Amino acid sequence: MQKFKLELLFHIMGIGSASGLFFNGGSVFLISDNSSMLYEYNIAENKTDKISLAAKDYTGPLENIPKKDKPDYEAITAFNNELYIFGSGSKENRSILTRYNMQTKTTEGPVDAIYLYLAMQGFSEISPEDFNIEAAVNDGDIWYLFQRGNGPAQQNGVFTLEGDINEFSVQIIYNPIELPKINGSQSSFTDAVKVGDKLYFIAAAESSNSTYLDGEVAGSLVGRMDIETMTVEFTQTISDRNKFEGITLYKDNGNSLEFLLCEDTDSDATESDIYRLTIDK
Repeated sequence: MQKFKLELLFHIMGIGSASGLFFNGGSVFLISDNSSMLYEYNIAENKTDKISLAAKDYTGPLENIPKKDKPDYEAITAFNNELYIFGSGSKENRSILTRYNMQTKTTEGPVDAIYLYLAMQGFSEISPEDFNIEAAVNDGDIWYLFQRGNGPAQQNGVFTLEGDINEFSVQIIYNPIELPKINGSQSSFTDAVKVGDKLYFIAAAESSNSTYLDGEVAGSLVGRMDIETMTVEFTQTISDRNKFEGITLYKDNGNSLEFLLCEDTDSDATESDIYRLTIDK
């Protein structure tokens, strides 16, 4: 049993359906799976700035986008001074990648990532109905993309991509991963972050076998993987009611780690709770 402490840290107005986050000193960047916005929440000022991730010729809504039209941004990670924001790939219009430069405050994209996603599906033998990217972790020229096993075949796994992600010129390795059930429902990856030579991840469980339709939430867990062997070292259920979809490192205290977690409530409410999770190393 891994000791942990979970507590509500921030309540942010103006952001709904948070699906990923990145802590950057005094700010937290957040994405939402029904929005074409990147949100920068200034902690000290309790203020949120909105940055459009939509194409320049886009004329539709930027927030609370209808389910069939939404870009479904689910994964965010940092490389150099840029944030890389990935669509889930669960539909063709969700197979996109957008970059945001935190220094110049400029956006590149969205660019079409369909051929990369199709190559990943072919290499892993994951069907389009099961394919669902929910987490991205960068380690220099190596990228880890986490497949959420909430489709019919419940295939959780990790793609290791080595090469130039901007040119989609990468070598692909895929490792299927088994995760436990929570309250009788299969858990599936929702986000991850690298700390040292470990990958810390969160996973949620819903009573659904669809990458498109949401189900009743059964809970969330935290876990750790060895980055060399891609084996799960531990998992620990942290909630039986929250669906946590984002994790980022907040503080490394030596003997313990503090993470920030964001929750997706699968509603149209434009407010988000950010939790602090503390666990022993």
